[in-house]
Amino acid sequence: MHEGARPAPFLKWAGGKRQLLPRILDLAPRRIDTYYEPFVGGGAVFFGLAAEQRFSHAVLADANPELVNCYERVRDDVEGVIAALRKHRNEARAYYRVRDESPADLSLTERAARVIYLNRCGYNGLYRVNSEGRFNVPFGRYVRPRICDPERLTAASRALENVELVCDDFLNVLADRKPGRGDFVYLDPPYVPLSRTSSFTAYAKRAFGPTDQQRLADLLGELSEGRVPAVLSNSDCRETRRLYDGLRIQRVPVRRAINSVAHRRGPVGEILVRTEAIARPARRAAAAARP
Repeated sequence: MHEGARPAPFLKWAGGKRQLLPRILDLAPRRIDTYYEPFVGGGAVFFGLAAEQRFSHAVLADANPELVNCYERVRDDVEGVIAALRKHRNEARAYYRVRDESPADLSLTERAARVIYLNRCGYNGLYRVNSEGRFNVPFGRYVRPRICDPERLTAASRALENVELVCDDFLNVLADRKPGRGDFVYLDPPYVPLSRTSSFTAYAKRAFGPTDQQRLADLLGELSEGRVPAVLSNSDCRETRRLYDGLRIQRVPVRRAINSVAHRRGPVGEILVRTEAIARPARRAAAAARP
C-alpha cells in the first residue's frame, strides 16, 4: 500500500465496528495470508488491518450489490466518484430526487456516488431497502454533512488496490475459496434483533433471518474444527448464546445510537465469538515473553 493518509471507512454504517475495533484487531493474527470479510458493511475492520499492513491479500464481500459496486468504483475510479459527489447538495428536495432514481439508469460510478451521498445525508447513516429493493431512508437534516471527502476516499482507494470484491452469499464466498490456518475470517452479519422494533436487517432485498443465523453458526463451528482463525460479532441475547454455545464468547458493552427515541440510545450488549484457532490474548503475550 502506498504512503498517504491512514485508510478509514468512508461510509457510516448501522452497527459499525469503531468501538469494537481495538478488541477485534487484538484477536486477529499478527500476519494474515488472506483476510476474508463476507459482510463488509462499512469495512472498519478491513481498513484497520490495512492500516497496519497485517494481510497479504483480502477478499471483501456483501449481499448488497450497490454496496459492492460502491467499493469497486472507489477502488477503480476514485476520481470519478469524487467528481460525481461534488455535484450533490444537502437539500431535502435534491435528496429525495436522488433517492427516487433507479440505479440501473446511472453509470457504475454515478451509482457509487449515489450510495455515498444517500449515506452521508440520510437519517442516521442507515442503509435500508423495502421489499422491492428500493432505498427508503428519509432525509437526515444534518447542518453540514461531509458529502465529499477526497482525502478519505483516496486513502480508501489505495487500501482497496488488488482487493477481491464479491457480491454473493457468505457461504458461497468462503466455500469457493476455502480459507486455511494462515488466513483470518471476520464475520459481521446483520445482528439478531433484541426486540421486534430493533431489527435493521433489511439492508438487502432479502432480509437476514433465523435460518441465515443458523447457517452462520454452523459455518463458524466448521471454521473452528478446521482451526481457521475467525471472529464473529453479534448481539448478546439468549438466541446468540444458544447458537454459539461451545465456542469462546466474549461479552462487551457497546454504545449504539440507532434507536429512533434518543433517551433509549445507550450501552447494549454485544458478543465476540472466536474459533479455537485463536489463542487468548493473555496467552499470546505470555508466549511472546518466553526466551
